[in-house]
Amino acid sequence: MKIPKKINTYCKYCRKKTEHLVSEVKKHDRGTLKKGSIKRALARGVAPKKGNRGKYGSKPAISKFKRTGAKSSKKHAFKLKCKDCNKTQIKTYKRAKKVQIQ
Repeated sequence: MKIPKKINTYCKYCRKKTEHLVSEVKKHDRGTLKKGSIKRALARGVAPKKGNRGKYGSKPAISKFKRTGAKSSKKHAFKLKCKDCNKTQIKTYKRAKKVQIQ
């Protein structure tokens, strides 16, 4: 997906359409386990005094969890800086594998 360096879009601070400079927002890594995996791990008994610790075969081992249907593309967020008021706003766009700012 190719995005121009300057976009004419609505500024919520100026309350009108103005020219904005586009830059990509840096994504932060939140660790290896996501919320669902952490919940399952807790129920599985990784944390002390939680669940049946997998003794009775109610759930598979954590190493067997699969991320079926995982998305191959990510949603990209962009920082839009208004040329008039110099304020920034963050806007997310559609899913894309690669993004180029031209």
